[in-house]
Amino acid sequence: MSGYQTILRIRKIEETVNRLGFMLANSKHGWDHNDPDTIALKPRDEDALPVYTRDAEVFHGTLEQLEVWLRGVEWAREYDRMIQLTNDKKRTAAEDKERTRLRLAKERQEKRKVLAILSDKSEREVNRKFKV
Repeated sequence: MSGYQTILRIRKIEETVNRLGFMLANSKHGWDHNDPDTIALKPRDEDALPVYTRDAEVFHGTLEQLEVWLRGVEWAREYDRMIQLTNDKKRTAAEDKERTRLRLAKERQEKRKVLAILSDKSEREVNRKFKV
């Protein structure tokens, strides 16, 4: 079967990418003239990796470059665990803290929007009543 090993390789990459909280995507920056088969990595969703914006491209390159990059990310995480710099519990706590910060910022922004709409509406009503 032609290309079966490539399919298995892509599936393995997808599993690793998914486990790390990313997703494969088409690059916004177009394709590279040297190699049109480039791909990008983006955060899977806002909850998976809260420190990145949703459309941020964390990686852009070929499958080979992606495999090397993913090995580097996994190695760095394992090394951090080994020297006890961080662990899954600390990482989860930091991500939860960031999610809370983002949620509160979003709520504050929505309140400002509502207040602005209400103040504009009340000004329009006052202007209409007094024909200003």
